[in-house]
Amino acid sequence: MSVKSVAKDAEEILLATDMIELGARLQVLQAETSLSYDRLARLYREIRGCSPPKGMLPFSVDWFMTWLPNIHSSLFYGVYKFLDTHTPAKKARALIEAYRLYLEQAITDAGNAADGPVLSFTRAWMLVRFFDSGMLQQSRCVTCAGEFVAHAHDPDHDFVCAICRPPPRAGKTRARQSAVCNP
Repeated sequence: MSVKSVAKDAEEILLATDMIELGARLQVLQAETSLSYDRLARLYREIRGCSPPKGMLPFSVDWFMTWLPNIHSSLFYGVYKFLDTHTPAKKARALIEAYRLYLEQAITDAGNAADGPVLSFTRAWMLVRFFDSGMLQQSRCVTCAGEFVAHAHDPDHDFVCAICRPPPRAGKTRARQSAVCNP
């Protein structure tokens, strides 16, 4: 008979609570903690006041390659990598702290505050998983020398980022157009 540690249980509940508050889905919580599905669902309902969302997690690396998500993902992953490497926060804790720092920067954009951040917590978690599995890499821009999210094994000797070479219609969304037309 195994002895369950109360301290370990409390630590996992605090970890799950932090992730739920940041918007983690139930599948993320199950992967990062050893708490049962039922306990996680009850905790989710207690914190959010509603049932956890159903459905599949986003699974395509291509989402991270479009211009705005690439910029936000690159910012987040740079912060995550720094925290995971240079601080006592590791893996899930580094993810939580990096996402909080990302939110501080993402929400300061006045046009983005109403829509929420570009990168959700679940997508940030998937990004880290894609890097861990070798599906993504960081490539250095030859123009600005910043490191950006790119497909793994893509040649990066002449990589130019989405900031230095934005697509022609970058920033011309319907929401932004209506905000300009109707102040």
